[in-house]
Amino acid sequence: MARTPSTMLPLGTPAPDFKLMNVDGREVELADFAGKPALLVMFMCNHCPFVIHVADQLAQLASEYMARGVAVVGINSNDTATHPADSPERMVAEAEERGYQFAYLFDETQEVAKAYRAACTPDFFLFDQDRKLVYRGQLDDSRPGNGVPVTGKDLRAALDAVLAGAAPVSEQRASLGCNIKWKAGNEPEYFG
Repeated sequence: MARTPSTMLPLGTPAPDFKLMNVDGREVELADFAGKPALLVMFMCNHCPFVIHVADQLAQLASEYMARGVAVVGINSNDTATHPADSPERMVAEAEERGYQFAYLFDETQEVAKAYRAACTPDFFLFDQDRKLVYRGQLDDSRPGNGVPVTGKDLRAALDAVLAGAAPVSEQRASLGCNIKWKAGNEPEYFG
């Protein structure tokens, strides 16, 4: 299991635009979330042990914060030719099995992952109401096999701060997970 850290995109970066297909067959784009107090973008997939380890917490956290007005999207950018478990068809099943209430989008060209400088799964990007990046760090300290409970405490603290009109802590720990499975010859310059 590769352990790849987030690239830690600079705070204040505007949310890159996207328009991707959701598991329910409709297109979802950044503009769909206008007026929301915050936007959480999670790069994730179905097969990664790091995502599997936190998937139930992601479903719970997303449900709780969506009820508080936060827009939440999951994006799978993995190459499905080499990782068929991450195919759009499997994404539909995964969303149903896990109870994901958020849009779970497929980034077939991997251009959205590149625009966000995503590197791993899971990789979290939290934007404020002005769609400026205020948090890009870990969910919490739990990793597969380390015995630390999955609570989502770091991401929850950032979400609570944004909803309270405050800035999350500036010292943020990088998320850690499996590297995004880039198509041959499509690896971004920032990766590797």
